[in-house]
Amino acid sequence: MITLSVIVPVRDGEPYIADALTSLARNARADFEVIVIDDGSADATGEIVAEFRDELPALHVIRHSEAAGLASARNAGLRLASGRYVTFLDGDDWIGRGYLVSLVAAIDGLGCDFVRVDHVQSDGRKREPHRAPEARRDVVLDPRDAILPTGAKTMVDYPYAWAGVYRRELGDLLAFPEGLHTAEDRPWIWRLHQRAKSFAVVSLSGVFYRRGLPQSLTRIGDERQLHFFDAFDLVLAEAEEPYRPKAVRTFCALLANHLEMRDRLTPETAARFEERGAATLARLPADLVADALDALDPDRRALLRLS
Repeated sequence: MITLSVIVPVRDGEPYIADALTSLARNARADFEVIVIDDGSADATGEIVAEFRDELPALHVIRHSEAAGLASARNAGLRLASGRYVTFLDGDDWIGRGYLVSLVAAIDGLGCDFVRVDHVQSDGRKREPHRAPEARRDVVLDPRDAILPTGAKTMVDYPYAWAGVYRRELGDLLAFPEGLHTAEDRPWIWRLHQRAKSFAVVSLSGVFYRRGLPQSLTRIGDERQLHFFDAFDLVLAEAEEPYRPKAVRTFCALLANHLEMRDRLTPETAARFEERGAATLARLPADLVADALDALDPDRRALLRLS
């Protein structure tokens, strides 16, 4: 029986995938499986992954002839997974020694639907710890109780799928919106917190997240950035009444952040981004938008009023 399935989506990961798989090999256990989804790589990613078959005996590889995006790649891994639990690792990140054993021990011991963890951000030689925004640790909680308050950073503002472990029996709750190339984790985390029954946060920080890579979608300025709106259309449509002010405020804050960095977008994408931002704001409840704008600093508020 497989205890844990580790899902590793990767595209053109030649510079980093060996680090990710080496870290998994150092965490290997007979009841752990690793599922790599090679999402249309045009470099040597596939060859590097194949070199790890001896070090990772329970290695499964899915090859997409064309890139389907991170959401679809993760879903392909979920469909193949056979573990009691599931976790994720992006192909350009890595984990510390002993991390997976600790992760399984945490969810085994707490007996909840999913467990979230802290992580370490890596930027060159710099390492910066990031805590999940929940002070209550090592105790089982209702996921809905971790969505509010509206004006504070909460667990739905910490959407990283790789920062946790999840019972595979959650089924469709673990699936990502197909076809999204960015912000796919936003509707995912909102749905999980509104529909799952229990979760916990533990003080475990074994994931090392590489920041600022050239191929990161945060640095790419093409039409894939417009998927931000597709993702938040789902969040806003599914947010239940008590949580709608939080969803609107989160959307406005992130929209302002994107507009501050619109120079990275192509001119055509920037124009479409502003159009879609204005259209979304126009159809949201005016009182909730007004409250969200009041919570922003004046410069960011002006950006939204001009969009």
